[in-house]
Amino acid sequence: MSADIKIKLQAELDELESELRVHLPKEIKRALEFGDLRENSEYRAALDRQNVVKARIVELRQRISEIGSIDLSKISRHKAGYGSTLLLYDGEKDEEVTYRLVTPEESDPQGGLISTTSPVGKSLMGKEEGDEVVVRTPAGARNFEIRRLVTIHDQVEDKS
Repeated sequence: MSADIKIKLQAELDELESELRVHLPKEIKRALEFGDLRENSEYRAALDRQNVVKARIVELRQRISEIGSIDLSKISRHKAGYGSTLLLYDGEKDEEVTYRLVTPEESDPQGGLISTTSPVGKSLMGKEEGDEVVVRTPAGARNFEIRRLVTIHDQVEDKS
């Protein structure tokens, strides 16, 4: 799972580095040819884009490093953590919902992939099967019961 994320982030990083080294210098050079830099919107836009690209490159390198350092041995075998799948019961709506705790890059709330850094993800981290959980969201508090917890370790063992 984290290997797929690293590949996706690395592809974005490679694309941005190419833009920074190849495309943006050409844009800046072309914009400089227009003359007066004080009123040169193309030059300003190219410099602004260069700053955005540099900042995103730093961010991507950090995320790739963080993802690469995920140590599965430090993720609990009995409590919700990264990679866990949880079956939750919402008593108010009388329905069950399944969420999987993932990195922010993998997040897809409509698809049941919840970031560990989101309000829902934070509320579920460290919980166990049978726990009652109050999730505070901008829309208000929701109460869930964890009916089933499958950790990342359980999933790895099932594939073996």
